[in-house]
Amino acid sequence: MKDKLLFDAFSALSLGVIIVDAHYRIVLWNAWLETHSGRAACEAVGEDFFSVFPDMAFHRVGDAIRQAIGHNLSSLLSQSLHRSPFPLYAEPARPAARLSQAITIVPLGDCERYCLIQIVDVTAAVHRELLLREQAHELLSQSLSDGLTGVGNRRYFDLCIDREWRASKRNNKPLSLLLIDVDYFKLYNDCYGHQHGDECLKQIATALRGALSNPADVLFRYGGEEFCALLPETRSADAVEVAEKLRTSVQLLDLPHAGSPDSLVSVSIGVASLCQQSHAEYGQLIQSADNALYEAKRAGRNTVRVSTTYKKPIPVPPAQRG
Repeated sequence: MKDKLLFDAFSALSLGVIIVDAHYRIVLWNAWLETHSGRAACEAVGEDFFSVFPDMAFHRVGDAIRQAIGHNLSSLLSQSLHRSPFPLYAEPARPAARLSQAITIVPLGDCERYCLIQIVDVTAAVHRELLLREQAHELLSQSLSDGLTGVGNRRYFDLCIDREWRASKRNNKPLSLLLIDVDYFKLYNDCYGHQHGDECLKQIATALRGALSNPADVLFRYGGEEFCALLPETRSADAVEVAEKLRTSVQLLDLPHAGSPDSLVSVSIGVASLCQQSHAEYGQLIQSADNALYEAKRAGRNTVRVSTTYKKPIPVPPAQRG
């Protein structure tokens, strides 16, 4: 009566229960195991555990069973390392992905040693965790990307330049920065309206991003009609080549601009590269790129200018920006 009551209690549990004896023979196989393994208790009880589950002989589960029986040690298997060790399915007749499992192995008995194996289905929890992780990643991605153009936003730029600046100084590697400004953009908005201005910025961002061939290079919207590109491990001469490629990519869009001398949308680009002697902090690298951008504006726009040294900020009349 007592044994039947115990068996009924184990069978009523919403988790898998296997008990093996000191010779690794299965002495209890509950109803949950029948449902999710497709193997009836009468087919499992009395069988050698490692004959029923041959893959477990050299698995962490097998080691834990031997530790429980031989040394009276309990084990809780890491779910991340051993997500689905047992061949258990939601519908064994139509096996798809295995159930995700949390497994606990506990020694039982004093004179005669047994081992209790508990298997909990954590598939729903794993799915929820995955969904939450994906949602968190999406939220993070949204918080670091510009809503209009889809490139990195100013916040992401601040994070990246701080990281790349420290990596550059630590590893003694070059680092270059491009500041990119759309020429006469205020006149563009005045002429075509802000809706067309937004569309123009989106096309420019797509062209600039497509012109960056190095996967490590990242494009950001710096603010308004200004973009910037961070080029890790890129020397000044190579950065100038990238800048010319970006400038040409915008020119090839052939976007009409009645307020521009060339009647087309264009960009001016300032290039600065890390110089350990003159750049004590990355703010000075940004200022050097800004100075170079100002020189490109003064040179007539739709051009690239480079600076590798830090200069004091030059006051820029509002009329000469844009």
